[in-house]
Amino acid sequence: MIYPTLKTLMTKVDSKYTLVVAVAKRARQLISGASLPLIDEEDAVDRPVSTAIREIVADKVTYEHVKK
Repeated sequence: MIYPTLKTLMTKVDSKYTLVVAVAKRARQLISGASLPLIDEEDAVDRPVSTAIREIVADKVTYEHVKK
């Protein structure tokens, strides 16, 4: 079973597109070293995308829509 489930993730965002963009942006931040993981060290040993997903589920990373 995959954790977290897509159903759980979708309660944190308004669309799958937003989820993909938020996870990708956060994973790039982790890879570049611009930011340290916001979750416990034991959960942060995974790949950057997995860490980004866990941060979103834990409400450590949020997003904001910007109107142009």
